[in-house]
Amino acid sequence: GWDRIILHRFFLYILQSQKNGKYYIGITKDIETRLDQHNRGVGKSTRSSRPWRLVYTEEYNTWSEAARRERKIKNQKNRSYIKNLITLNQYQQKVDY
Repeated sequence: GWDRIILHRFFLYILQSQKNGKYYIGITKDIETRLDQHNRGVGKSTRSSRPWRLVYTEEYNTWSEAARRERKIKNQKNRSYIKNLITLNQYQQKVDY
């Protein structure tokens, strides 16, 4: 039955460096732990731009769905596309509350 189905959540996330404004896009199951890892310098690609702050998330039921979305965002190669995502998300959160 439905009570036996365990949904795994995967988060596409976007971080912004508070040092230089760069964006980092990734996928994780645990946002808080992953953000902490980035800020402790665990990831080589993000170490030099610490500290990071979480600016955007999307939730998916499968890793492959999240990875497809990650590729779509990364393929834009466009900071303004990412800025628009973040701005629209902040606006939507204000409307929802």
